Amino acid sequence: MTDKILFTGKTHTVAGRNGASKSRDGSLDIKLPEPHPAAENHFATAWSACYLGAIELAATQRKIKLANPPEVDAEINLLHGGPKGFFLKARFDVSIPGLDQEMVRSLADAAHGICPYSKATHGNIDVETHVA
Repeated sequence: MTDKILFTGKTHTVAGRNGASKSRDGSLDIKLPEPHPAAENHFATAWSACYLGAIELAATQRKIKLANPPEVDAEINLLHGGPKGFFLKARFDVSIPGLDQEMVRSLADAAHGICPYSKATHGNIDVETHVA
């Protein structure tokens, strides 16, 4: 079976005081005068958007109808320490209004096994997932 490309994100990014990044499709055009916190904010946005889609897919696979859309507050921390040098940690605060905490936990955990960002970072970034 051949892998099917569903979407390709293409950007051009320039560093420095006049730094910026622009997607080829025009949906993204941002100034990046400093690499941080822009990188962490954008990573948090991209990962959490993918993760929300994975939560919705997990609900669909389990035949759970969501009365309200899921929400997530994502936090990406840039740290520096010892032999690790620079590294990242992540925290997700997940809520799905109308579902009990146990069901939200189940969908949140399943989503990490679906979301390509979660898969790519698994074992490389410490991730805390909290549910409300």
